[in-house]
Amino acid sequence: MSDDHPIHALIEIMARLRDPDGGCQWDLQQTFDTVAPYTVEEAFEVAQAIAERDYPELREELGDLLLQVIFHSQMASEQGLFDFSDVVRTLNDKMVRRHPHVFGDQQGADIGAIKQTWERIKAEERVHKGRAYDSALDGVPAGMPALQRAAKLQKKAARVGFDWPETAPVLDQVRSEVDELAQAMAAQDRAAVEDELGDVLFTVVNLSRHLKVDPELALRRASAKFRQRFGHMEALARADDTALDTLDADQLEALWRAAKAQERR
Repeated sequence: MSDDHPIHALIEIMARLRDPDGGCQWDLQQTFDTVAPYTVEEAFEVAQAIAERDYPELREELGDLLLQVIFHSQMASEQGLFDFSDVVRTLNDKMVRRHPHVFGDQQGADIGAIKQTWERIKAEERVHKGRAYDSALDGVPAGMPALQRAAKLQKKAARVGFDWPETAPVLDQVRSEVDELAQAMAAQDRAAVEDELGDVLFTVVNLSRHLKVDPELALRRASAKFRQRFGHMEALARADDTALDTLDADQLEALWRAAKAQERR
């Protein structure tokens, strides 16, 4: 990679921003902990650009996510921990090590064998680092978005055989959990309602996994659809010189139906 490669310029820009002599005061005040939330946020913005098939936006958001890697690497370099080259070198080694069917002697392996090898190598890496797992469910970050974490836990449990064999029983379980939620609501038991609602959500995630639907993406699309329809409602109300908060439930429902009909045109 030549010295004038854009990545080198980015590294130099980040170093300049963190330079106590004339750097950016905001950047200088940041730590791993304060930057971490921005890292998570940028990852979600990448996912949103992908969901919307907005590729110019995706290009920009990928750059913002890369900036997070550079930022963390710069702070690590200042503390003598590692630098960006170490990050890339570690990643390169890992990618080659985890793909023996491409770079090693297991060429021609099918998808099933590839997945098994991937998990075996990851387990070996954990042992080498002294981080062997005691449970099949270990290794799922508690800070993951709740829907993604639920799906990941269920997927890990399924690997050791704890899973429904078909989709139909999962749908039955969703119905059963909804019935239990209704009973808790009827009893006006707040703690039980929260518990049963969690069970409903967890089981719906399990259903999405069986249907091979990403629950996070499905919910994101549903939210986007709701946002669009609500915007149509507001537009229809404005056209009648009416505010939504002055309408009763029947009038709001009529606007909602009109907004849905407008989408189908």
